[in-house]
Amino acid sequence: MNKINIIKEKFIRKFDDYLIDNRGVGVIEIVMILVVLIGLVIVFKDKIGTLPTGIFNYINNSANGLYN
Repeated sequence: MNKINIIKEKFIRKFDDYLIDNRGVGVIEIVMILVVLIGLVIVFKDKIGTLPTGIFNYINNSANGLYN
């Protein structure tokens, strides 16, 4: 084999190892989930802020109705 073929074989072997290696897949999944969650918070930030307020108002009004 000449030198070019040896270099070519090494490159192909390294490239195959790169394609098979999946050590970073878990990190990518977590990052993608965080991106989706942050996007949902940005889109629904007004609803997220008013929902707890409405729930607590309902609880307070219901509690006041029981005591009065």
